[in-house]
Amino acid sequence: MRLLLDTHTFLWWVSDWDQIAKPAREAIADPSNEVFVSAVSGWEIGVKKAKGRLVAPNNLTAVVEEKQFQHLPLTFEHAERAATLPAHHRDPFDRMLVAQARVEGLVLITRDARISLYDVPTLRA
Repeated sequence: MRLLLDTHTFLWWVSDWDQIAKPAREAIADPSNEVFVSAVSGWEIGVKKAKGRLVAPNNLTAVVEEKQFQHLPLTFEHAERAATLPAHHRDPFDRMLVAQARVEGLVLITRDARISLYDVPTLRA
């Protein structure tokens, strides 16, 4: 299975993985699965840290690699797809993650119930 971690799922995995539902934890830990963390999550974390709304590790690139996750860069195709999504979700970071999951054929691991309004496979975090 190919998985994309929503930003909160990634942060929970790094600092409080008990927050994640057991089936999702098992899927993330399964070495036969590919687990991706989006550049969008890095951007979201950086923005929220700068506003004082989030405490998170520095050097997220190294954290992604340490956890043996794959980096998912943001592409022009992802941006175009995000722009065409219905307005079910107002958060641009989440809309971009939905677009990336759809374009790349990934299962999005999230606890955000609004994500299920999109045509994207999800696993509850």
